[in-house]
Amino acid sequence: MKVYTKTGDDGTTSLIGGERVSKYDERVEAYGSTDELTAFTALLCDELRGDASLAATVAELERLESRLMSVSALLAAGDGGSVPPLGEDEVSFLESRIDAMQSEVSPIVKFTIPGGRRELSLCHVCRTVCRRAERAALRADAEYGVDKTALVWLNRLSDYFYLLGRRLAEHYGVAERLWQP
Repeated sequence: MKVYTKTGDDGTTSLIGGERVSKYDERVEAYGSTDELTAFTALLCDELRGDASLAATVAELERLESRLMSVSALLAAGDGGSVPPLGEDEVSFLESRIDAMQSEVSPIVKFTIPGGRRELSLCHVCRTVCRRAERAALRADAEYGVDKTALVWLNRLSDYFYLLGRRLAEHYGVAERLWQP
């Protein structure tokens, strides 16, 4: 089977279920942004993989990649498409990880400026792409309806990446730069 089908040459694509829509449809934008986040999460995971002390974090990120694929599928479901919903336990998992990481880092009262080490910067790239994916998913929800748990999960995921960046700053001994207005 060839990778190209030529069916999208007219500017349309198929959703799960076979519905044809424009490539600028809100759902396509939403699952495209989520797909981009999956790729950046994989890059972050690859950056961390060489540090044996971060094996649990790598496993966690791999779990999140799989859930991102589920969210993408939920966003790509059109008329007649059926995708299993994201479980509430996935939101609870993220919340427990966020709480754990927040307890490991010192409190801050100013905005963090990304940078200092590639791994930290990638956390912030993931956070900002996640925020964009969430905004796109909310636009898709307003027009077509989206799994509500997936929307909540995306919202929590950006917080997860923020705290992961802070935790990695401490792990690597990188001083966080705080915004001084």
